[in-house]
Amino acid sequence: MSQLDPSAEPTLADLVAAAVRAVPGVVDLHSGLFGEIGTYLPGRRVPGVRLGVNGTEVHVVLGWGTPIPQAAQAIRSAVSAVVPGQVVVTVEDVASPAVTAERTAL
Repeated sequence: MSQLDPSAEPTLADLVAAAVRAVPGVVDLHSGLFGEIGTYLPGRRVPGVRLGVNGTEVHVVLGWGTPIPQAAQAIRSAVSAVVPGQVVVTVEDVASPAVTAERTAL
């Protein structure tokens, strides 16, 4: 997870990450198999979000039992409200029922 200085203005990548995390069924962002998916900023990175000229890529972990097509569409809609262009959603993992229950209880 990126460490955002509370006094700093959030970047576009931070806003995209927050929008994705707010979607029901999303447990967290995922930085890919080798940690390659992320946006690099001075002194930190935002994992799971890749901003590009042709659109935005987000990689996520969904909660157990979350319908993937509906979650992907909700993520696309949430990100499209923040940044223009194509939004590509990759589901990297599905959290176990225990982790899902823990995250939804927060």
